[in-house]
Amino acid sequence: MGSLNFIGGEKGGVGKSVMSRILAQYFIDQGRPFICFDTDRSHQSLRRFYAEYTCPTVVDRYESLDAIVESFADDATKSVLVDLAAQTFSPVTRWIEDSDLFAVFGELNIPINFWHIMDGGRESVDLLAHLFDTYGNKPNYIVVMNSGRGSDFSIYENSREKQRAAELGAITMSLPKLHESTMRKIDLHNTSFWAAINNKRGDSEALGLMERQRVKVWLQKAYESLSSVNL
Repeated sequence: MGSLNFIGGEKGGVGKSVMSRILAQYFIDQGRPFICFDTDRSHQSLRRFYAEYTCPTVVDRYESLDAIVESFADDATKSVLVDLAAQTFSPVTRWIEDSDLFAVFGELNIPINFWHIMDGGRESVDLLAHLFDTYGNKPNYIVVMNSGRGSDFSIYENSREKQRAAELGAITMSLPKLHESTMRKIDLHNTSFWAAINNKRGDSEALGLMERQRVKVWLQKAYESLSSVNL
């Protein structure tokens, strides 16, 4: 079975695109069919790293967003990743409501997953509350505490939203932190995580031996966290 995955958090800089890239690499490594849609008009970071799997999407054009649904027409077993840029929640929500998307996917028997990527701040918790208020029990939720963007998640741990997440059947997972300078090098060369691990010395874009090892360990830990999610 395929799935429709909205990777968001609404707030800029919480690691939405990194999570999207991890999911893309996970599907590649698992040999699972998938396609990505990138809503970031300025950077389109997902297209930079996984261009052969990614289409650009304009969130204020229904015809562009409709392509997300149409991608299931030929193969309902593949999964779709939608990397939601910051401040795209409102136009995407209007499209979902005007199209009655949950009814469409209920008929297709394809689950809709909302990934909420968060740092340790209050704003991420407030935005999670807004997500719950908007969609209620219609989708599946995955709450991702990104250790690369925060080390203290006590605001969430002590919040009403953690209890609501449990009530709504949400899955909570942690995303480990990759060494900052290593991530910068990967981003500088527009390198996929597979290439970061496997490109050896002699390639101008290759990481050092220990850097490649740290990426490998980090990605393995991320995959272990993903094992709790029914994708």
